[in-house]
Amino acid sequence: MFKIVRTVSSLLLTAALCSGGTVYAADNAVTSVTATSQQQKTLKGTVNDAFGPLVGVSVVVKGTTNGVVTDLDGNFTLNVNEGDILQISFIGYATQEIKYTGQPSLTVKLQEDTQLLEEVVVVGYGTQKKVNMTGSVAQVDSKMLESRPIQNLSTGIQGLMPGVTVVAGSGLPGQDGGTIRVRGVGTLNSADPYILVDGLETGTLNSVDPNDIESISVLKDAASAAIYGSKASNGVILITTKRGKSGKPRINYNGYVSIQNPTMLQDLMSSYDYARLYDKARVEYGLEPRFDKVGDGKIYEKFRDGSDPYNYPNTDWYDLAYRTGFQHNHNVNVSGGTDNLKYMASVGYLHQDGTLPNAERQQFNGRMNLDVKLNSRLNVRVNMAYINNDYSEPNSSYGGSGSGQIVMRLGKMAPWIVGRYEDGTWGTFSDGSPLAWLDVDQTVRRENQNFSGTLSADYKIVDGLVATLTGSYVNNQQHYKAFQKFIQYNANKKSDPNKLNEDYYGWHRATFDALLNYDKQFGLHGLKAMAGWHTEKYTYNETKAERKNFPNNDLTDMNAGDASTQKNSGLSRELAMISWFGRINYDYAGKYLFEANIRADASSRFAEGHRWGYFPSFSSAWRISEEEFMKDAREWLTNLKLRASYGNLGNQSALNDYYPWMNNYDLSAKYPFGGSLQPGYYQKNYKIATISWEKARTWGVGFDATLLDKVTVAFDYYDRKTTGIIMDVPVPPEFGLGAYKDNVGSMVNRGMELTVSYNDKWGDWSFGATANLAYNKNKILDLDGVSSLVDGDLKIRQVGEAFNTYRLYKTEGFFQSDTEAKAWQDKHKNDPGYPFKKNFKAGDLIYSDANGDGLFNTDDRVLCGSSDPSYTFGLNLNAGYKNFDLSMMFTGVAGVKRMIDTNGFGGEWSGDDVHPNNIWLDAWTPDNKNAKMPRIAVSKTSNNLENSDFWLQDGSYVRLKNVQFGYTLPKNTVKSWGIENIRVYYSGENLLTFHKMMIDADPELGSLYSFPINQTHAIGVNITF
Repeated sequence: MFKIVRTVSSLLLTAALCSGGTVYAADNAVTSVTATSQQQKTLKGTVNDAFGPLVGVSVVVKGTTNGVVTDLDGNFTLNVNEGDILQISFIGYATQEIKYTGQPSLTVKLQEDTQLLEEVVVVGYGTQKKVNMTGSVAQVDSKMLESRPIQNLSTGIQGLMPGVTVVAGSGLPGQDGGTIRVRGVGTLNSADPYILVDGLETGTLNSVDPNDIESISVLKDAASAAIYGSKASNGVILITTKRGKSGKPRINYNGYVSIQNPTMLQDLMSSYDYARLYDKARVEYGLEPRFDKVGDGKIYEKFRDGSDPYNYPNTDWYDLAYRTGFQHNHNVNVSGGTDNLKYMASVGYLHQDGTLPNAERQQFNGRMNLDVKLNSRLNVRVNMAYINNDYSEPNSSYGGSGSGQIVMRLGKMAPWIVGRYEDGTWGTFSDGSPLAWLDVDQTVRRENQNFSGTLSADYKIVDGLVATLTGSYVNNQQHYKAFQKFIQYNANKKSDPNKLNEDYYGWHRATFDALLNYDKQFGLHGLKAMAGWHTEKYTYNETKAERKNFPNNDLTDMNAGDASTQKNSGLSRELAMISWFGRINYDYAGKYLFEANIRADASSRFAEGHRWGYFPSFSSAWRISEEEFMKDAREWLTNLKLRASYGNLGNQSALNDYYPWMNNYDLSAKYPFGGSLQPGYYQKNYKIATISWEKARTWGVGFDATLLDKVTVAFDYYDRKTTGIIMDVPVPPEFGLGAYKDNVGSMVNRGMELTVSYNDKWGDWSFGATANLAYNKNKILDLDGVSSLVDGDLKIRQVGEAFNTYRLYKTEGFFQSDTEAKAWQDKHKNDPGYPFKKNFKAGDLIYSDANGDGLFNTDDRVLCGSSDPSYTFGLNLNAGYKNFDLSMMFTGVAGVKRMIDTNGFGGEWSGDDVHPNNIWLDAWTPDNKNAKMPRIAVSKTSNNLENSDFWLQDGSYVRLKNVQFGYTLPKNTVKSWGIENIRVYYSGENLLTFHKMMIDADPELGSLYSFPINQTHAIGVNITF
């Protein structure tokens, strides 16, 4: 409850800030001396709220400087003209406008601005009123997630918040969660945010049923995230689940059924086109044609007319394998309670059949949240959740690589290979048949169980001082089973012997928190303080087993396999952490806001003497719109708040090693001793005990504004510098040891964020729009003294440049004649470091001497942009008319590059193991010199497949992420059925995509052979009893 204590000091200060006329203080009133006209009358009045008189309320004649403030008893006296509009305003209350009609006195009762005061944001270890926030926090409520056919929260929040980038890596059921980045990448190591559900660390968003969500908060700057210290440098995501409210039991059901299909699949060549172009390329290289040995072209027609499908097939591998997936989702929750007991319980069920056979997910989840008031001082909260999440994917017989090899082979098997013969056998290539792997129900199964429980107690020590004790426990178990069957593909080919891999993974985390919270209002001074202590222990266990040569494909227990082929391994690891932390919030009159945070963490990841890290932050805000000198602008500028923050954060998740300061030894060594080999050990690598936290210094400024009570604007600029980045440091080869890790790198990460929202209503119509835009750029500052480090075949880490930057050869079109190509080759073939081994011909790519030294070698590779987007954006539109509602959401990225796998979409032209994209129909020939693609060359007989900017595409895109159309049945109708509310709806996901890539492939996926993202169409109903 917003309560103001009336004091003489607050009255005098408020009056002193007024800008109209000269202000005098008297015993009982404050009066503004202004020029008056003969028509003016003296109006006396009193301003109250629900608790009595209000001191310091501004009473102004609208559009003038004629105004006063109320005295200690809430009274005021003001000279006014009949017809004047009186504007009565006070911080925390809704402004009232009253027309003066000549009455001698006036009594006004102000109502609290509930929207302003009750809108709270979940922050670390508590909540804050949004109006009092000094840090940068983005929040999404349950309305943004309701009725969408999403299987996981990570992709559900895509495009909803500026500075929160989500990239979907797959559409595989159970493994379709996106990669989340908060304000870009600020480290060379793991950049995953810290994720908590009701204060409990989970590591993923995808373990929570979206129907159970009340809100999602993302702490983006040091001011808001520093309370989590060493885990917060990559941002913090706080998920709050729904809780019960006082009142009769409410039962809510939300369910939908949906169909799913891949968003995009490559447009691949027919057998007719592939065969004739492949023969032509072979002839040009001096080989005989594979198909048309006669030279009359009739054999190509057989591929095209389909008259002999088993000898001259035109196999559409995508059509034979992919299917329409079916999904249904159901959630029922019950909530209600009394003043002493509130409850919320929910159960959910999801079944998803993926777009490939044996790609399935089945999830059951339950949650119960209780709030119990034992007496006037003691409250207890209990949260319990259980999730059983089982999912599977089809498995190949080639290295047990799951669905990855299947998806790749479906896009690379030549169309002239038969899919299925009449007798049920399969056409094959060297590693088998993807259709066979699908048909025999060969799967990888993952059975997951997760239980979490929290018990909290709040004890009111004195008024304003509350102690909280919280104990939490999470247990997560996974059973992995992959049985690779023996397959007789056809009379000429069979698979490797059958094999079983069976693994068990488990972890559990126990945490305990003790908090003291103080919250008190002293007149116009507000003070909140929090001090806390945290401890946690994390344990991880892993067991793996393998056997081969099972009697048949039906006996899949490990004991049935050949014991002589057995392999097994296992490990266990432990981590522990202890922390102290605190926070202070101060505000004066709701206008001047200050916050300070401090956290000290000690982690077992580091050696003694280096375990403690200290992470402070400071922030402040000024609600300038509440100043008296801004009163004339309040008609159109409802709110304006300026914010600034500074702080330090840490990152311990940069280390995969649980004990990076302990040397490792290999116990498998053998040494000759006593005439025979004896077991021994040797040191594998060198480690240093001084390794410690990565540290991120962050500062930022921003503002929040509300215009005309309809338009809201939020802007932020941030600067984050990370030092002590953990990197591999090489050891001189004479030591015979691997690289060790040390805090030697640094980089900076800067960006801006903008959100603009508009909401309005006209009669039965309503409309809303929210647009968000974020810009982010990082730069490497130090790599342990070296200027650059190679990062795989395509990228480089270079001081002064962005992380994940491509380094490729630059191209300048195609050679238009063999003479031109030979002249270029003769000029450079003897250059030191010349990289090419094949001869150049007309139609080949021209590589540029980028550094201009007259030579061509690897030094001519240039920086070509980053795989991380510079811009992310989202647009949410919604409209309503009476009982109808419509919403649309667009998401997108810009300033991002994506490399196409040259072998992947047919660049090699090697025969059976390639299925070219139809873009190759526009390849260079002497008759098509303005082609999109270089000449077609057999296998790797050209230099065109080198890593160059020709294959680097603009990965920018705009996607219609969601469209939803709903109808709510009239309440009078459903009330007679004993139902409170019924809404039926259609919801579609990933409906349209606009991009700039040369081929029609999903720009969000990192590879042409990732499991495709799904386009979803759902019909659902939401019923409340």
